[in-house]
Formats: sequence, C-alpha cells, structure tokens
Amino acid sequence: MASAEDISQMFHSEYLKLQNLINTANSKTDMNIHEIIETYYQIMNVSSMATMLKQQTKSNELLDRIRETEKLISEQFDSIIHPKIMANLTASIQEMTRALQSGNSTEKSKEKIESDAKLFEELRQKMSTKEFVDQYEIGISHD
Repeated sequence: MASAEDISQMFHSEYLKLQNLINTANSKTDMNIHEIIETYYQIMNVSSMATMLKQQTKSNELLDRIRETEKLISEQFDSIIHPKIMANLTASIQEMTRALQSGNSTEKSKEKIESDAKLFEELRQKMSTKEFVDQYEIGISHD
C-alpha cells in the first residue's frame, strides 16, 4: 500500500498536469480534438482522485491541495474554458454542416467527393467530441 506521502505526491503530479493543460487551453483560441479529450480526461481523473482522497485523508496539507484543485477546476475550467470549448465546437459543427449542405450540385468531381468525405469525417469527430463534452456539462449541473 502506498504511503500518505506517495499519495500526496501522486495527486500533486496529476494537479500539475491539469494546471499545464488548463494554461494551454487558456492560451489557445481553438483546441484540436485530441487536446479537448486529453483536458477533459485529466479534469475527470483529478476530480475523481480529489473526491476519493477527501474522504480518506486526515492531512491538512493534502486537503488544502484538494481545495486548491477544486477551485482551479471551478474558476478556470468550468467557468471559462468549458464554455469556450462548447461554443467553438458548436460553431465549427454548424459551419461544417453549412459547407456540406451548400455543395450539393448534381455532378461532383472525384476531388469534391473526396473533400466532402473528409469533411464528413471531421464533422463526425467533432460531433462525437461535442457529445463527450455535453456529458461533462450534464455532470456539472448535477454536482
């Protein structure tokens, strides 16, 4: 079994990863799908760890670190980054949908068909990512 110090160091390490992801997200106007998924995964990972550790620890230092982490998630991610990601995904999906709908001529070249297929795949990926992000938002509203 890991010592209390090992657990505290592991939590701090995960917190630093989260802090780095949040800083990166704050500095970007648009995140790619991989960055979005990685950020939400780390948010959920650290949140789960914090919930578990709060119930098990007696260390004031670790409890302070958990509160600091929860504050970071609430003030930076939930209030600023998450809404920005939702807005960007929604706008991007709408833009891609319009682009695909506007190009429905009866005859299409091979290049146009391949381009549309690529756009459909990107649209599918963004819609899947938005569904994943929506699930996070549902979780926020139930906390």
